[in-house]
Amino acid sequence: MAIRGPEYWASERPDRVAVVDGGHTLTWAQWDDRANRLAEALSQRGVGAGTRVGVALSNRLEWLVLNAALAKLSAVHVAMNARATGPEMAYLAGDSAAGAVVLDADAPEPAVEGLRSAGAELVAVLADPVPRGCVGLDALCAEGVPVPRVADAFASLAVYTSGTTGRPKGALRTPSTADPRVAAEYRESTARGDLHGDDYRALINMPLHHASGPKQVQNAVTAGGLTVLQRRFDAEEALALIERHRITAWRAVPTMVRRVLDLPRAVARRYDVSSLRELSVGGSAIPYEVKQQAMDLFGEDIIYEGYGCTEASMITRIGPGEHRRKPDSVGRPYPHVSVRVVDDDDRALPPGAPGHILAWTPLMISGYLGHGPLGPAELSADGHFRTGDLGYLDEDGYLYITGRAKDMIISGGANVYPAEVEAVLRRHEAVRDVAVVGVGDDDLGERVVAFVEAPAGADEAELAALCERELAGYKRPRQFAFVAQIPRNSMGKPLKNQLSADSIPR
Repeated sequence: MAIRGPEYWASERPDRVAVVDGGHTLTWAQWDDRANRLAEALSQRGVGAGTRVGVALSNRLEWLVLNAALAKLSAVHVAMNARATGPEMAYLAGDSAAGAVVLDADAPEPAVEGLRSAGAELVAVLADPVPRGCVGLDALCAEGVPVPRVADAFASLAVYTSGTTGRPKGALRTPSTADPRVAAEYRESTARGDLHGDDYRALINMPLHHASGPKQVQNAVTAGGLTVLQRRFDAEEALALIERHRITAWRAVPTMVRRVLDLPRAVARRYDVSSLRELSVGGSAIPYEVKQQAMDLFGEDIIYEGYGCTEASMITRIGPGEHRRKPDSVGRPYPHVSVRVVDDDDRALPPGAPGHILAWTPLMISGYLGHGPLGPAELSADGHFRTGDLGYLDEDGYLYITGRAKDMIISGGANVYPAEVEAVLRRHEAVRDVAVVGVGDDDLGERVVAFVEAPAGADEAELAALCERELAGYKRPRQFAFVAQIPRNSMGKPLKNQLSADSIPR
């Protein structure tokens, strides 16, 4: 299946609704027209081929229009978290060398000054009134002349993930260097268009700054289907949207599924979800008992679980008929994907032996924005990406995840990098040191807990306020545990494996 964008469908089915965003809709013709207008306006303000444009918007139709406009200009779409604080946005803009940034309506005021100091020459906002020194995104669209432009289907996309230091890095998704046939077959296998035919209807409540959200948009657009956006996840509203729009595809993190299952049974059963043909769950491990409950509510033949990472895209998948046979597995590799499990010296391990998980896919990134190409720290000698996860393959080629070599925490499906949280907390004068870990949580999968050394005592409210100023909500510690000393090895490195729920002082 060829990758197709709004421009193609604007000529094939111009009046069909393509996007639903609450009470707002866009037809294919409207989507392409707005993208042409915005592309022209941005072009007049210096945005062109290769320009990096930070997009800090929630799940709203303007995100989709911007992506199409940037594709027409051959610019780079840098996906930024709309919930990021001013300092976080300034870091992302500076690290990506963004020439322009687009902010959501409720973006924090300090963000504008920070973006200017980071080098962004153009700051567009959805806010009303428009802050001084900015331009309104709606005004940009209005001033643009709808000059038709031929585009790649989607703009090159940079999604921020973690590097080896824990600071986020921009993983740039560019056209595949693999054999075109191989890349196309892999892309089609991950889209699973065969499940939906000509009536692909996607519910998208995964954040669009996360790799999974744009991937699902691409699937729906390529199929000429309907994209239904949910700006903030709400379990009952998600079920209502599935019923109202006859959704066929929903990709969710385990926390979303749990919250649907936590609804009173009478409430969950009130909605007709029989249109769903694919419920794909990923982002973190999903316990088998949760899968069983999901199969009871949605049906056993539509539940899929996937494993992947931003740098390598989708790696494995397990689907109907396999869950009960391989209850703890994340599945087998997609077509044209290679998965290896190796020891510390990159030597292959036999089935059943746990080790480091390496993967190669046709859509590997080549490097990080501003950090050069991937090197030996990220790639093995044969070009496989070091995922940072630990696991094993069984005799049938099914992959099992046993842990993470990296310290990254996955809370509610979102990645939290302990080094970033620790750096903020260490700024408090009373904090001697801190270690941030993930502790098991029935709802979030993991919750963020900060173990704090503060010999003279520290005010928990002050630490919480500091985090509120500097960190997005999902990164903030849910709990502060004050300890006399953080356990360390002989090299002075904290032994985080000794920090758990059991070690939190009562």
